Order: sequence, then C-alpha cells, then structure tokens
Amino acid sequence: MEPQAVKEVVLDPERRGSEVLGFERRLTGKIVGQDRAVRRIVNMYQIYLAGMAMPGRPIGNLLFLGPTGSGKTRVVEASADILFGSPRAFIKIDCAEFQHSHEIAKLIGSPPAYLGHRETPPILTQEAVDQYQTDQCRFSFLLFDEIEKANVTLWQLLLGILDKATLTLGDNRKVDLSRCVIFLTSNLGAVEMSEMLSGGIGFTSGVRTDETNLADIDRKMYHAALDAAKRKFPPEFMNRLDKVVVFRTLNQQHLRQILDIELNDVQNRIIASQSGKQFIFRCAGGAKEFLLREGTDLKYGARHLKRAIERHLVYPISNLIATGQIGLGDVIKIDLGPSGDKLVFSKERRAMSCSL
Repeated sequence: MEPQAVKEVVLDPERRGSEVLGFERRLTGKIVGQDRAVRRIVNMYQIYLAGMAMPGRPIGNLLFLGPTGSGKTRVVEASADILFGSPRAFIKIDCAEFQHSHEIAKLIGSPPAYLGHRETPPILTQEAVDQYQTDQCRFSFLLFDEIEKANVTLWQLLLGILDKATLTLGDNRKVDLSRCVIFLTSNLGAVEMSEMLSGGIGFTSGVRTDETNLADIDRKMYHAALDAAKRKFPPEFMNRLDKVVVFRTLNQQHLRQILDIELNDVQNRIIASQSGKQFIFRCAGGAKEFLLREGTDLKYGARHLKRAIERHLVYPISNLIATGQIGLGDVIKIDLGPSGDKLVFSKERRAMSCSL
C-alpha cells in the first residue's frame, strides 16, 4: 500500500477568535486615537482565552505613558465596562496617596502587634482582587494610577507582584495575582511631548503635516516618554513590564469623534434618568463646533472637552428639566446662538412614546 500524501494546511496566526473580535470592535468604538493600547489589551485577552498566559505571572503588565487627558485610565474603564459590566469594575490605586513609606500599610495592612493592625483592613486582599470576576471572565484588572508619584517602597513592592504575581499581606496571608492584568499609568515625558507638539498635530494654523512628519513625530514622542520612564524607574522595574504603551496627544479629528461619543453618553444618561422626563436632543453643526472650540486645550486633552460639555450642555439641560420646560417625549434642538458665545435650546415637537 502506497503511503498517502500529507497535505499541509497553512495556518493564520493573525486571525482572532469571534469573542476577541467582538471585544475589539466594542473597545474601538469607545476609544479614539489610541490603537496601540487597544491592540495590546486585545492581545492579552486572546492569550487569556487561549490559556497561554505564563504560569506564575500576571496575565499582563502594561505601563501607559502619555499626557493628561489622552485616555490612559479611560482605556481601562472601557475594557472593564465591556468585560465585567461596569466601568468601575477594577481596583484603582491612586499612587499620590502613597508618597510616604508608612502609607504602604493601607495596601497590605499592618503586621501583628503594630498599631492599627486590626483597625485598617488591607486594600489588596484576595477577596477584593476577585470581586469583579464573572463566570465568563475569571480575571481582574488592577490599576496603579500615576505610579511615578508613589514612594519607592511601593515600587519595590511591585517588583514581586509584576514578577511572581504574589503579594504577602501584613498578617502573612498570600494574595494570588496570576489572574490579573496590571496597569500602571504615568505622565512621565508629557512635558517633552508637549514641546514637540507646540501648536499640536491637527491644530497648526496654515501648516500641513504629512504622513511622514506624523510618523517621525510619533516615533520621537515614544522615545521621549520611554526615556523619561527609564530615568525615573530602576532597570529591574522596567524589565518586569510586558509592554510600554505611549499614548498620542489627541488631535482635532480625535476630539470630533470623542465629542460624538460623549454626546451619546449624555443622551444615555437622559434616557436612564429617574426624572420621568426622558427626551431626545439633537446638536446642530454650529453647536458641535462651539463645544469643540470651548473644549479644545492641548494641555488637558479630552478632559477639557468633557468639562465644556458639562458646562455648556448638561447644566443648562438640568435647569430646563428642573423648571419644567422639558417634558417626557420632547425633542430638543440645540444650536449656536446669534451672539456666537452660547448655545440656545428649542423644543421641536413631541415624538417619543410615553412608554419610554
């Protein structure tokens, strides 16, 4: 009997599973201008689903660098919202609260016989770490925000966490962090990045920035942020990170997309409100341009835009609801006023069903 010929099938290692593709699509819809961060989180999710995470280590250790308002924390919140059902479904450690070595006791608890041993429960218990896990997602997110502000004692504590995925509490209990994705955020390098973008990509007046220049600026920004991190953190700390992701400064096109997302979020807040006066609003082009103009500040990124929306849109709408000028089912048109310095609100028609 002649041996049968063996047919080789070419495999595609770039293909993603359907569950991962769904996660990537939803995350991309929530995050603007930070494709690299989205890609890293999606890759780690696929590694987790495939059961290929390295034993005895966290699922991933990611350092997010970039200027304020570029979306570092937002990426974590959006991922948690999709995977765990809430944008707050993760443990967030504000490292500005740990600028002194003795404050580490708030994280791990005081050792026995020390003052306050039983009075101050540690933040990072096993129960706290696992509290947001679901049947579909048996892992957790742990965020150390503005890690550069923490005392060096916290950095030393992180060495063991990032490397061995274990933490010993003050009472000698062990916390297993091998089912965690650990995020660290920092503004290191933001000053250098701002200097490179004086005028800002997308905000320069009369200067056209081609793709080559954009790529060159992007590369320089990455190295500026990475060099700043290397100057701040010791080599053994940097060596335990799986990836350093540098967030881009948001340009005008990004802010336009973020504006649409934020306006949709405001509409969802109205629909979900308990006021009994759910309605629909529509922003005209002039109103959107006004919000963009008022909300554009390179130094503060998307946060300044959110503040502009709250100030010029949410507050006036709240007053209209409280004074009975808006009722259930109304359609509100929002446009730029004749003076050009404020928005005007008008009622179009009743269109929504009272069952809403």
